[in-house]
Amino acid sequence: MDVSTFPTKGNLIKARTNLSLSVKGYELLDRKRNILITEMLSLIDRAQKIQAKIDSVFSAAYKALQRANISLGIDTLQQVGYAIPVEENIDLKFKSIMGVEIPIVNINKDPENLQINYSIFRTNYFLDMAYENFNKVKFLCLEIAEVENTIYRLAEHIRKTQKRANALKSIVIPQYKELVSHIQNSLEEKEREEFSRLHVLKQRENSPPESED
Repeated sequence: MDVSTFPTKGNLIKARTNLSLSVKGYELLDRKRNILITEMLSLIDRAQKIQAKIDSVFSAAYKALQRANISLGIDTLQQVGYAIPVEENIDLKFKSIMGVEIPIVNINKDPENLQINYSIFRTNYFLDMAYENFNKVKFLCLEIAEVENTIYRLAEHIRKTQKRANALKSIVIPQYKELVSHIQNSLEEKEREEFSRLHVLKQRENSPPESED
């Protein structure tokens, strides 16, 4: 038998303390869960807006690319494509928000400062528009990747937080409540028994001695 369940005043104090800590722990976890859910819902809304923008810019980029293909020819477009370097300036960092590691993705370039990597004398307006829009899409894709990864991490942390909160609410707190009640009732019963015993002893002490005939 666990000695911490013995009906003693020391165990009653410990049980009450653990119950209080468990209740506070549940309240903190529940508050944290609500904050994370609010943040996640905000990010979901942001991701939807970014995705809508990506769809719009992609559409404009492909239309411009189709016109450039018609006016310049596929060979010219392929040569231009070979001249565009692979993006190697992506920087990935992490920061912690309420214990959740959140990714921060950056390109060490100004999205507004577009650098043309092909000869403008062999191209036209449509290719320039396609290049500009695809460059915008590149930054938008990095942004939505960061947001969606953050949403996934928050959702996973919310699930774990909810699991811990449920364990406290459904298992730990009821167990400590039952233990406090058990020890308290046992101590009260002992006090009543002790009171009755003392009362009987006092009555015996105060009762007159039996007379001898």
